[in-house]
Amino acid sequence: MGKRNGIEAILAQGLDARAVTIYSPILDKLALVEERLQDLAQTSIPELEPLLDHALSHGGKRVRPALTLLASSMIPLESENPIRMATGVELLHLATLIHDDTVDDADTRRGRASVSSLWGKEVAVLLGDYLFATSATLVCDTGNLRVVRRFAETIMELASGEIIEYFNTFNPQQELDRYYDRIYRKTASLFRTASETGAVLSAANEEQVCALKDYGYNIGMAFQVVDDLLDILGDEAELGKPVGNDLRHGVLTLPSILLMQKYPLENPIPDLFSAPRQDESLARTLDMIRNSSIVPDCFAIVRDYCDRANRSLQCLPSCDSRESLETLADYIRERSR
Repeated sequence: MGKRNGIEAILAQGLDARAVTIYSPILDKLALVEERLQDLAQTSIPELEPLLDHALSHGGKRVRPALTLLASSMIPLESENPIRMATGVELLHLATLIHDDTVDDADTRRGRASVSSLWGKEVAVLLGDYLFATSATLVCDTGNLRVVRRFAETIMELASGEIIEYFNTFNPQQELDRYYDRIYRKTASLFRTASETGAVLSAANEEQVCALKDYGYNIGMAFQVVDDLLDILGDEAELGKPVGNDLRHGVLTLPSILLMQKYPLENPIPDLFSAPRQDESLARTLDMIRNSSIVPDCFAIVRDYCDRANRSLQCLPSCDSRESLETLADYIRERSR
């Protein structure tokens, strides 16, 4: 597939004009990542080909590989390594989605049938493992031990975040610090890795690498809080799943934890968790969150993370890639208004 088709594939993901602007400094490189993903679906193993085709053509905005490429192009080196790394980052993300859907018994992901619903849990687990291993080979091909180690640490963090969540489902006694630790592990760790490794594979000095690592961490935390808010405030057509899906599955997120702190005796979450199919308790929980100061409080937390992300970039040179990273933070901040 040629570069033009790769770019067309990126634009076909449904990106709005703002996202296209953010990606503009690295659009050609992101198209190469897309081409590599599509090439991976071409395999000599006939049993594997339809699985890979389904998993790798899922769409998505490719935010994580874009972070790697933007970070690496801030102070660039002539190298294929950022493209290898960005492809590995996206494959790791896709592997986690497949495993998440399998653990959650999810039939769909963003309106598309999940791998486990089409081929069964056993195949879904094995396909996720295959993508994990494939992502690791790409990262090893960079030849950078620091990057390989950080990538391995990220897989540990992602898995431990899932384990923490699994053992705390339907547990109404959860502290805010544990929530932040969980979303770092499950979400922000990969954002951090995407931007940090992009910097390591460029000509950035240690101060600049740390700055981009901090940027990725803060953007990842903001991204997950927004996602948690959309689960409360969105609609089923937008989300591709029922509103309040986290609460239905016994998962406390920032809005529901703040509800329990604000109304320790009046909130309906303990009743909901003791009988999770009670639609009345779920509706009451959602109404209490929506009609209180909790939503603005969550928005303020998102904005704080985005502000921290942009402040971390101050030691970096002014360039199109830095402007794109700042615009991405602004974009996430604006979603929280």
